[in-house]
Order: sequence, then structure tokens, then C-alpha cells
Amino acid sequence: MNCVIRGGTVRFAERVVLRDIDLVIGETDRVAVIGDNGAGKSTLLGILAGTVAMTSGEKQIELPGGIAMAEQRPTFAPEATIADAIDTLLADLRQIESELKATAEDLAHAAIVEQPELLNRLGALMERFESRDGYRVEQRVDAALEQLGLGGLDRTRFVSQLSGGERARLALASALSSRAEMLLLDEPTNDLDDAGITWLEARLSEHRGALVVVSHDRAFLDRFADNIIRIEDGTLRRYGDGYAGYLAARAAEQRRTASEYEAWQHEVARHDALVTANASRLKAIPRKQEQSSFGHGAFRARSRDHGAMGRIRMAKEQLARLHSQPAARPADPLRFVTAFPSDVLPPNDESVDHAVDTLVIEAMAVRLEPHDSMPRLTLSSLEVHAGDRWLISGPNGVGKTTLLRVLAGELAPTTGTLWQRSGLRVAWLRQDVASSSRQNVLDAFASATGNYRDDAAQALLRLGLFHPDDLSRSLSVLSVGQRRRFEVAVAVTVPSDVLLLDEPTNHLAPELVEQLEDALNDYPGVVLTVTHDRRWRERAEATGQVRHLTVMSGGNVF
Repeated sequence: MNCVIRGGTVRFAERVVLRDIDLVIGETDRVAVIGDNGAGKSTLLGILAGTVAMTSGEKQIELPGGIAMAEQRPTFAPEATIADAIDTLLADLRQIESELKATAEDLAHAAIVEQPELLNRLGALMERFESRDGYRVEQRVDAALEQLGLGGLDRTRFVSQLSGGERARLALASALSSRAEMLLLDEPTNDLDDAGITWLEARLSEHRGALVVVSHDRAFLDRFADNIIRIEDGTLRRYGDGYAGYLAARAAEQRRTASEYEAWQHEVARHDALVTANASRLKAIPRKQEQSSFGHGAFRARSRDHGAMGRIRMAKEQLARLHSQPAARPADPLRFVTAFPSDVLPPNDESVDHAVDTLVIEAMAVRLEPHDSMPRLTLSSLEVHAGDRWLISGPNGVGKTTLLRVLAGELAPTTGTLWQRSGLRVAWLRQDVASSSRQNVLDAFASATGNYRDDAAQALLRLGLFHPDDLSRSLSVLSVGQRRRFEVAVAVTVPSDVLLLDEPTNHLAPELVEQLEDALNDYPGVVLTVTHDRRWRERAEATGQVRHLTVMSGGNVF
């Protein structure tokens, strides 16, 4: 196996997506690729798969055992059937199979003098095919589709009739069934239930070749990634010692950034003080005065200012240098702020009477009839108090997001009573973060937080979620990940009583998710979360304070 990229660059039109790529993948490497949406993660997989050409650089990829890739959003020919799609996904294995048949046919009609060469070729092809257990690939595909919730698919159906998630699972099933030497997987745990993830992880544990996976699933990263590649500003940086090592290295980088910024501030303050002190000293020196007697006394006063003037000049030069090369400012830690008055919050002292009125939301006999693509919901009773932590679970499509909207007061129930404390302020992280707004990032943030533009710019940049160049960009052109970061910025800036988190880990880099979880620890308000993220659920349940709501098929909430 040989997989090496040196000095690679990928440019789409005028945009450089990746640059200075230096990458070596070993035959048993387990590599995870992380970064913001649009950073170039899928592009990197495409380079390895050979579906994306580099603009410049060198690439040497020799994999006798083949490459299989499962894209997050696979595309197929418009009239392709599911059988056609599987053939496309297993193209290299199908090619070996086709060459086997052709060679066997040639051998049957070959002259004696040609037979030795054809026999050698046939033997080599059979060895490659059998090394990947090619004769049983159809059974493996069927079994994988069954495990991923697509059992019994009619192979004559048009693949275009499948949903995006179903097409992604079809690609994943085919890649895992190919027995390829290198697997390239793009967000493989997306759209999988717990049983599907368990099966996927068991299958990958059996894989003996190389694995390169794009994923934000922290539990998955922790289990399978020996190395992490982070893509930021078009460049790659590799971290060893798995996900835990990555987090430790990033924490060390952040401490170093904070230390360098503190040292820079100290130097600026020191040279400012030198300018001020020497300016005061210079002001105290008397100016040259005419004297009645002959002598040099008139010049002594002026001569005493030479040292002060020099020190002022040197300090100003140092200040100019420092301001021209400022140290990077560390981002402020995320921190949610409650709008609750203190008499609503639950007491910290256990000896204090807990009969304080902390009720903020109450639902009684709430029923929502299906309409406008909204599913049916039935909720007999629910009391939500300040400080509560709720996890909402259930299969896809049963109405978990709809339940959040009802509790937020965005959807009125068909029957029943929904009560909210007067003046309740709700903050959202929505699963659907699409935006058609033509406002730029800064204006939208200023409007959402009620700040003046200059104050809004400072507050937004201090969070470290956006580059200064991004503030003038329209919300509608931001990537999904950038729009999710915008929602995070608003949520931690505007005081709220209730946080509604709908798949909050989607589209966020893992370390930002870690920061988001840390920020919730000190938030005294209510948090209601819909998530499939295993690490989030584990961490929430470890506190022993989380409460559960389950939305069942048919819309019943328990």
C-alpha cells in the first residue's frame, strides 16, 4: 500500500479550498478528519478516492486491495435503479469480476502459445477477487442493508425515490461490503439509530485496512481515531493520541495563545507607561532662558531633555511594532446568562425550603392534530421548573422538534392548556438552520441581541466564532456550520430563561460542542435537548439530574 500526498492544492474557480497538503496514510491507520462545514473535509476524501483532482502537488496512491467511499450525499445517474447504484458503488470490485469473465472467455478460445500469459492473468485476478471475498459480496450487501434499516429494497426501484438519508445508508452498506483495503467514510453515523451505530462499529472493528473518516461523533472519534486531522483556513494539521490527545493538544494551544496575548498586553502597557512617564519628566524640565551673564547655563536645561526624548521615541517605536503585530486574542469562554430574577431560581442551599415557586412551563392534556406537515402530538401533563434538564428522545419523524415548538409557544395546541411564566424568554438552537436573510452577520447579530453595531462587533469577535472578514457576509451565503455558530453566539449573548436545543451537536466542531456542554453546567435556567449524540446523553445522565421525555410513534409523549 502506498498513499502519499505532497504539496497538494485544490482550487475551485478563484477559491483555494485546500493548500499545502502533506499527508501519509499507513496501511492500518485510523484517521478522523474534522473541521467546520465547507472547510474541505469531503474534498480531502475525494482526493484520496480519486474523484477530486488537485490543482497542483504530487499524489501517489497505490492500493491493490481497492478503495471504497461512502459519501454523505451520494449522487447517481437520473434514471439509475438501486441495482445500478450498487454496481456504481462497487465499481472496482465489479471491474475485477468483469475482467475475470473476459479473461476466462479469452482463455477458452486462445491458442496454446497464448494460454500461459492468460492463465497468469486469470490467477492474479482470482487472487484479488477472492482476497475481497467477491463471490459473497451480494449476501454482504443484503445483510448490511438489513442492519441499516433498508432490508427488502426492490433493486428495480429508481434510486432517486430514496430519501437523502436512505441513499447515504445505501452507500455505507456497499462500502462496508466491498472489503476494500481503504475505507473513506463521510459522517457514517448520521441518520443511524442506536442499533445501526452498534452494527457499524462492530463492522469497522473487523476492518484490517486503513480507515479515513469524516465525523463529528465524539463517541465514534474516541473509539476509532488514532489520529485527528483538523482542517482550518484550508490547511491540515495532524494530532496524535486519538480524540483525547487532540483535546489535550488544543487545550495546550489555547493556553499558549492566552499566555502570548497576556505577554503582548503587558508589553503594550509597559511601553505606554514609558511614554507617559518620560513625557511628564520632559514637561517638568524648564525651557532654555536667556541669561544676563556670559556662560553655558542657558544650554544646560535643554541638554537634560535628550535622554527623555530618546526614551519616548524608542517606546513609541516599540508600541508601533507591537500594534502592527498584535498577538491573537483568545476567545471568551461560552457562557449562558439567565434572565430569571433570583426569587425564581431554585435554592442552592439544601436546608432552604424548596417550596419556592420555580414553575416556568406547565402543559395539561395538550393535543396537537396533524396539519401543515406537523405530526400528531399528545401530552397528558408536564411541569418544567427552573434549573430542570430534560432529554427528549424518540425515532426520527415522530415530532420531537414539534414538541419543542409547542413548549416554546410557537405552535398553539389544538386542545388542552399550555401555561408559561410571564415574561419567559426562550433561546433556540434549531436543527434546521437555513436562512434566506440578506442581512450581513454583524447587522443580524446586532438586531438579535439589541446592541449597537460597534458593540455587537466587539461582542461577536470576542467569542471567536467568526473571523472579522465574515461580519460583512450575508447570512444566506454562510455554510450550515457558520449559521449554527451564529445561533450559538446569539444564545450566549441574550439572557434567557429556557434553552431549547434541537440536535445541538450537528454541524459544530467537536471541541466547540465540548465548550457548549461546559457552558451549560453553570446555566441556572431550563434546558430541553433533543439529541442523538451519545456523548452528550452520557454526560447529561452522569449528573443524575436529567429527566426524560420520550415521543413515541403516533405522537404520544411519555
